[in-house]
Amino acid sequence: MINQKDQQDLFKLISANLKQDTQCYALGGTAMMFYGYKDETKDVDLIFENEEERKIFIEALKKLGYQETSPITIYLPNKLKDPHVPLMFKRGDSRFDLFVKKIFQTLLSPKMKEDIFAIHQFKTKHTFTVKVLKTEFIVLLKAVTERDKDFEDILTIMKKDQNFDWNYFLDEVLWQTEHGDGWVLLDVEKTMQELKKYIFIEEKWFKKLYQEKKN
Repeated sequence: MINQKDQQDLFKLISANLKQDTQCYALGGTAMMFYGYKDETKDVDLIFENEEERKIFIEALKKLGYQETSPITIYLPNKLKDPHVPLMFKRGDSRFDLFVKKIFQTLLSPKMKEDIFAIHQFKTKHTFTVKVLKTEFIVLLKAVTERDKDFEDILTIMKKDQNFDWNYFLDEVLWQTEHGDGWVLLDVEKTMQELKKYIFIEEKWFKKLYQEKKN
Protein backbone atom coordinates (compact mmCIF):
# COMPACT_ATOMS: atom_id res chain seq x y z
CA MET A 1 0.00 0.00 0.00
CA ILE A 2 1.18 3.53 -0.71
CA ASN A 3 -0.17 6.72 0.84
CA GLN A 4 -0.50 10.19 -0.66
CA LYS A 5 3.06 11.25 0.20
CA ASP A 6 4.42 7.94 -1.08
CA GLN A 7 2.62 8.51 -4.37
CA GLN A 8 4.00 12.03 -4.75
CA ASP A 9 7.55 10.87 -3.95
CA LEU A 10 7.26 7.89 -6.29
CA PHE A 11 6.09 10.03 -9.20
CA LYS A 12 9.06 12.37 -8.63
CA LEU A 13 11.44 9.40 -8.71
CA ILE A 14 9.85 8.15 -11.91
CA SER A 15 10.24 11.56 -13.55
CA ALA A 16 13.96 11.45 -12.70
CA ASN A 17 14.28 8.12 -14.51
CA LEU A 18 12.31 8.94 -17.66
CA LYS A 19 14.26 9.32 -20.90
CA GLN A 20 11.84 12.00 -22.13
CA ASP A 21 8.76 13.97 -21.02
CA THR A 22 5.80 11.62 -20.57
CA GLN A 23 2.14 12.04 -19.71
CA CYS A 24 -0.68 9.78 -18.62
CA TYR A 25 -4.13 9.85 -17.03
CA ALA A 26 -4.84 8.79 -13.44
CA LEU A 27 -7.86 6.66 -12.65
CA GLY A 28 -8.84 4.34 -9.82
CA GLY A 29 -7.40 4.73 -6.34
CA THR A 30 -4.57 6.87 -7.71
CA ALA A 31 -7.03 9.51 -8.86
CA MET A 32 -9.04 9.19 -5.64
CA MET A 33 -5.97 10.12 -3.62
CA PHE A 34 -5.54 13.30 -5.68
CA TYR A 35 -9.15 14.15 -4.74
CA GLY A 36 -8.48 13.37 -1.07
CA TYR A 37 -11.13 10.63 -1.19
CA LYS A 38 -8.68 7.93 -0.20
CA ASP A 39 -5.63 7.84 2.07
CA GLU A 40 -3.81 4.93 0.45
CA THR A 41 -3.99 2.48 -2.42
CA LYS A 42 -2.35 -0.83 -3.29
CA ASP A 43 -2.47 -0.28 -7.05
CA VAL A 44 -1.52 2.76 -9.13
CA ASP A 45 -3.85 2.89 -12.13
CA LEU A 46 -2.63 4.82 -15.18
CA ILE A 47 -3.66 4.95 -18.83
CA PHE A 48 -1.46 6.21 -21.67
CA GLU A 49 -2.49 7.57 -25.04
CA ASN A 50 0.04 5.45 -26.92
CA GLU A 51 2.26 2.42 -26.50
CA GLU A 52 5.50 4.39 -26.80
CA GLU A 53 4.79 6.48 -23.69
CA ARG A 54 3.87 3.35 -21.73
CA LYS A 55 7.18 1.74 -22.78
CA ILE A 56 9.12 4.79 -21.62
CA PHE A 57 7.28 4.70 -18.30
CA ILE A 58 7.94 0.97 -17.87
CA GLU A 59 11.66 1.51 -18.47
CA ALA A 60 11.67 4.02 -15.60
CA LEU A 61 9.78 1.59 -13.35
CA LYS A 62 12.29 -1.17 -14.04
CA LYS A 63 15.13 1.16 -13.05
CA LEU A 64 13.38 1.50 -9.69
CA GLY A 65 13.21 -2.26 -9.20
CA TYR A 66 9.66 -2.96 -10.38
CA GLN A 67 9.08 -6.30 -12.08
CA GLU A 68 6.26 -7.43 -14.33
CA THR A 69 3.63 -9.55 -12.63
CA SER A 70 0.59 -11.51 -13.78
CA PRO A 71 -2.95 -10.07 -13.66
CA ILE A 72 -4.45 -13.53 -13.19
CA THR A 73 -5.28 -13.10 -9.49
CA ILE A 74 -6.50 -9.49 -9.86
CA TYR A 75 -9.06 -9.51 -12.66
CA LEU A 76 -12.06 -11.73 -13.36
CA PRO A 77 -11.51 -14.54 -15.93
CA ASN A 78 -13.65 -12.84 -18.60
CA LYS A 79 -11.49 -9.70 -18.30
CA LEU A 80 -8.26 -11.66 -18.72
CA LYS A 81 -9.35 -12.76 -22.20
CA ASP A 82 -9.52 -9.14 -23.33
CA PRO A 83 -6.61 -7.95 -25.53
CA HIS A 84 -6.51 -4.66 -23.57
CA VAL A 85 -5.74 -6.19 -20.19
CA PRO A 86 -3.16 -3.94 -18.44
CA LEU A 87 0.52 -4.64 -18.02
CA MET A 88 1.25 -4.92 -14.31
CA PHE A 89 4.44 -4.18 -12.41
CA LYS A 90 5.09 -4.77 -8.73
CA ARG A 91 7.69 -3.95 -6.09
CA GLY A 92 6.98 -4.81 -2.48
CA ASP A 93 3.43 -3.81 -1.60
CA SER A 94 2.94 -1.36 -4.48
CA ARG A 95 1.66 -2.27 -7.93
CA PHE A 96 1.13 -0.40 -11.21
CA ASP A 97 -1.71 -1.30 -13.60
CA LEU A 98 -0.81 0.29 -16.94
CA PHE A 99 -3.37 0.62 -19.74
CA VAL A 100 -3.03 2.01 -23.27
CA LYS A 101 -5.94 3.71 -25.12
CA LYS A 102 -8.51 1.36 -23.58
CA ILE A 103 -9.47 0.01 -20.18
CA PHE A 104 -10.49 -3.39 -21.52
CA GLN A 105 -13.13 -2.41 -24.14
CA THR A 106 -13.71 1.08 -22.71
CA LEU A 107 -11.96 3.83 -24.64
CA LEU A 108 -10.02 6.76 -23.29
CA SER A 109 -12.63 9.00 -24.87
CA PRO A 110 -12.22 12.57 -26.19
CA LYS A 111 -14.31 13.83 -23.27
CA MET A 112 -12.07 12.05 -20.75
CA LYS A 113 -8.98 13.66 -22.28
CA GLU A 114 -10.45 17.14 -22.55
CA ASP A 115 -12.56 17.49 -19.40
CA ILE A 116 -9.84 16.96 -16.79
CA PHE A 117 -10.27 17.48 -13.03
CA ALA A 118 -6.63 18.42 -12.37
CA ILE A 119 -3.14 18.28 -13.86
CA HIS A 120 -0.08 17.47 -11.75
CA GLN A 121 3.46 17.78 -13.05
CA PHE A 122 6.52 16.15 -11.50
CA LYS A 123 9.68 17.83 -12.81
CA THR A 124 13.21 16.54 -12.30
CA LYS A 125 15.34 15.35 -15.21
CA HIS A 126 12.18 15.17 -17.32
CA THR A 127 8.54 16.10 -16.72
CA PHE A 128 6.02 13.46 -15.79
CA THR A 129 2.50 14.84 -16.27
CA VAL A 130 -0.45 13.15 -14.56
CA LYS A 131 -3.93 14.22 -15.64
CA VAL A 132 -6.61 13.26 -13.13
CA LEU A 133 -9.92 12.07 -14.54
CA LYS A 134 -13.28 13.40 -13.32
CA THR A 135 -15.15 11.30 -10.76
CA GLU A 136 -17.81 10.34 -13.31
CA PHE A 137 -15.13 8.63 -15.38
CA ILE A 138 -13.48 7.05 -12.34
CA VAL A 139 -16.79 5.45 -11.37
CA LEU A 140 -17.40 4.26 -14.93
CA LEU A 141 -13.97 2.66 -15.20
CA LYS A 142 -14.20 1.02 -11.78
CA ALA A 143 -17.53 -0.48 -12.85
CA VAL A 144 -15.71 -1.92 -15.87
CA THR A 145 -12.62 -3.31 -14.10
CA GLU A 146 -14.60 -5.09 -11.34
CA ARG A 147 -11.60 -5.76 -9.11
CA ASP A 148 -11.64 -6.42 -5.40
CA LYS A 149 -12.55 -3.17 -3.56
CA ASP A 150 -13.71 -1.39 -6.75
CA PHE A 151 -17.32 -1.23 -5.62
CA GLU A 152 -16.23 -0.04 -2.18
CA ASP A 153 -14.34 2.80 -3.88
CA ILE A 154 -17.34 3.67 -6.06
CA LEU A 155 -19.50 3.92 -2.96
CA THR A 156 -16.93 6.17 -1.30
CA ILE A 157 -16.96 8.52 -4.29
CA MET A 158 -20.75 8.64 -4.35
CA LYS A 159 -20.93 9.55 -0.68
CA LYS A 160 -18.24 12.24 -0.91
CA ASP A 161 -18.99 13.82 -4.30
CA GLN A 162 -22.16 15.81 -3.76
CA ASN A 163 -22.03 17.11 -7.34
CA PHE A 164 -21.82 13.78 -9.14
CA ASP A 165 -23.48 14.36 -12.52
CA TRP A 166 -25.58 11.32 -13.44
CA ASN A 167 -26.61 12.78 -16.79
CA TYR A 168 -22.98 13.43 -17.75
CA PHE A 169 -22.04 9.95 -16.54
CA LEU A 170 -24.76 8.19 -18.55
CA ASP A 171 -24.00 10.24 -21.66
CA GLU A 172 -20.48 8.84 -21.50
CA VAL A 173 -21.86 5.31 -21.07
CA LEU A 174 -23.92 5.81 -24.22
CA TRP A 175 -20.89 7.14 -26.12
CA GLN A 176 -18.83 4.12 -25.08
CA THR A 177 -21.64 1.79 -26.18
CA GLU A 178 -21.86 3.44 -29.58
CA HIS A 179 -18.09 3.16 -30.04
CA GLY A 180 -17.79 -0.54 -29.41
CA ASP A 181 -17.96 -1.38 -25.69
CA GLY A 182 -20.74 -3.95 -25.62
CA TRP A 183 -20.22 -4.71 -21.93
CA VAL A 184 -20.32 -1.22 -20.44
CA LEU A 185 -24.12 -1.06 -20.12
CA LEU A 186 -24.23 -4.37 -18.28
CA ASP A 187 -21.35 -3.39 -16.00
CA VAL A 188 -22.94 -0.02 -15.18
CA GLU A 189 -26.38 -1.49 -14.62
CA LYS A 190 -24.94 -4.04 -12.20
CA THR A 191 -23.10 -1.29 -10.34
CA MET A 192 -26.13 1.00 -10.15
CA GLN A 193 -28.36 -1.78 -8.84
CA GLU A 194 -25.83 -2.51 -6.12
CA LEU A 195 -25.42 1.18 -5.29
CA LYS A 196 -29.18 1.50 -4.88
CA LYS A 197 -28.89 -0.59 -1.71
CA TYR A 198 -26.76 2.12 -0.10
CA ILE A 199 -27.61 5.47 -1.67
CA PHE A 200 -30.61 7.12 -3.32
CA ILE A 201 -30.56 7.14 -7.12
CA GLU A 202 -33.43 8.81 -8.92
CA GLU A 203 -35.51 6.45 -11.05
CA LYS A 204 -35.02 8.66 -14.11
CA TRP A 205 -31.38 7.61 -14.29
CA PHE A 206 -32.33 3.96 -14.44
CA LYS A 207 -34.88 4.79 -17.13
CA LYS A 208 -32.21 6.55 -19.16
CA LEU A 209 -29.92 3.56 -18.83
CA TYR A 210 -32.63 1.09 -19.84
CA GLN A 211 -33.58 3.26 -22.82
CA GLU A 212 -29.97 3.10 -23.94
CA LYS A 213 -30.08 -0.70 -23.61
CA LYS A 214 -33.15 -0.87 -25.84
CA ASN A 215 -31.46 1.21 -28.50
